[in-house]
Amino acid sequence: MITQDRLLTVHEAAERLGTSERFPRRLIAERRIAFVKVGRHVRIAESVLDAYIEAQTVQPAARRTRARYGRAA
Repeated sequence: MITQDRLLTVHEAAERLGTSERFPRRLIAERRIAFVKVGRHVRIAESVLDAYIEAQTVQPAARRTRARYGRAA
């Protein structure tokens, strides 16, 4: 798979996620995100990080209204 994506360092990925470096390293260790090994260096493609963010995005729930009951007499 040849890609034209920019490869991010763990530090850059963490900044983009707004987390410490430990979080993307844990994602990599648990194989929850695709990564590239360049020698002993680990890199994450921008598109992979974007896909991860999109997959983890939770949409707001539709507002539920409660049934209105009259007061007890």
